[in-house]
Amino acid sequence: MRGARGGARSAGFRGGSSLRGTGLILCAAALLLLAPAASGAETLVIALTQTGCQFLEPEGGDRGFRPERAADCRRVNAETGARRLAAARTMTLRPGRYVFRVTNRSVPYELGFYLRGAGVGRLTLPKVSGGGIARGRTRDYAVTLTEGEYLYSCPLNPTPDYRLRVRN
Repeated sequence: MRGARGGARSAGFRGGSSLRGTGLILCAAALLLLAPAASGAETLVIALTQTGCQFLEPEGGDRGFRPERAADCRRVNAETGARRLAAARTMTLRPGRYVFRVTNRSVPYELGFYLRGAGVGRLTLPKVSGGGIARGRTRDYAVTLTEGEYLYSCPLNPTPDYRLRVRN
């Protein structure tokens, strides 16, 4: 509020009652706009990093794969995917609004992100997908998740189907 009144005074106004009323209205409008965030309906950001043929977070580190194209990852995953997936961490979240912030750390071709329900949930649970993430770039994917079992992966930089569980 100080900045708004100070700015008004520098424009030649003396702080009359009409300006104070306007300031109160603006302040009330700002509080109404902020109310949903304060009520716990905030959007949480989940950062995920891709390197060749994998997401780092569920696998606990970079396995050092250096694909030149997607076919290289299909071969790597055919050889190592089941073992890596068995050891991967399952992400567990509460229902709510999320932004999955996906970064292409070192893959020399564009990659993407695909989150969807697992099993029958594929038909009923929310999903989000997209591509076009060049090396060194990051893209956000917003989604509201409900309770259930999900999978996430990258079909362009083929990765295993990592598990995500949403529950209260």
